[in-house]
Amino acid sequence: MEALKAGSDGQDLEKSGAGQSELHGSKSEQQRVGFARRLLWLVLRAIARVVMLLAFRLRTYGSTNVPERDGVILAASHQSYLDPILVTAPLRRMACFMARRTLFRNRYFGALIRALNAFELDQERPDRTALREAVGLLRSGWCLVVFPEGTRTRDGQIGPLHPGVISIAVRAGAPIVPVSIEGAFAAWPRGGGIRPHPIAVHYGRPIGSEELRDIGREEAALRLRQRLVEGQETLRRLMSGQVVHDFRSAGN
Repeated sequence: MEALKAGSDGQDLEKSGAGQSELHGSKSEQQRVGFARRLLWLVLRAIARVVMLLAFRLRTYGSTNVPERDGVILAASHQSYLDPILVTAPLRRMACFMARRTLFRNRYFGALIRALNAFELDQERPDRTALREAVGLLRSGWCLVVFPEGTRTRDGQIGPLHPGVISIAVRAGAPIVPVSIEGAFAAWPRGGGIRPHPIAVHYGRPIGSEELRDIGREEAALRLRQRLVEGQETLRRLMSGQVVHDFRSAGN
């Protein structure tokens, strides 16, 4: 995500504090969004859970590591187009997303993802507006999903991370939860078609913003990547004996 290279010193992020999104406010995210948007989220989440379970035998581990309130970043590995659904469907709380600007070119799809709390990120240049937006949403209590590799994997492995996500977390005072995905690359590889294949998601222990600040951006990005790799390795071991996931025990 080239735009996440912006904010390396964080100076411009402080100037705005909060972005201009209609999602901002002082109440919880469930109260800030309108009834129709909330209902849409709940309906699509229910459908996604059924589809992910039936088509991909989705299993999740550690979802209780995601705080139920206050701002938090879910920094996920990026294996396929399914990833935003895989990361958020098992959770109780709503989330918002950084989405590349090209996804909004189709006005119908763009309207849909806006209704699902996505906001634009320009990957062609440093997008400080999007970064300020992200900081503002986190300070307002939102759960923000980002894919710090910046693009889908070409081989199923986790690539280098852009450190801009660290700047966002530090400026917003929000923890980062590493989210590792395994099996989605096989289900929908880059340049290939979609097919049923077991998928699992692992939510790691949160990394506090103070820890991220103390060790510095570059080292923090390396540590975050290591946590993602460890989560992926854990999933590979757990998936050796496939068991259909029960969403009622999503934190196990």
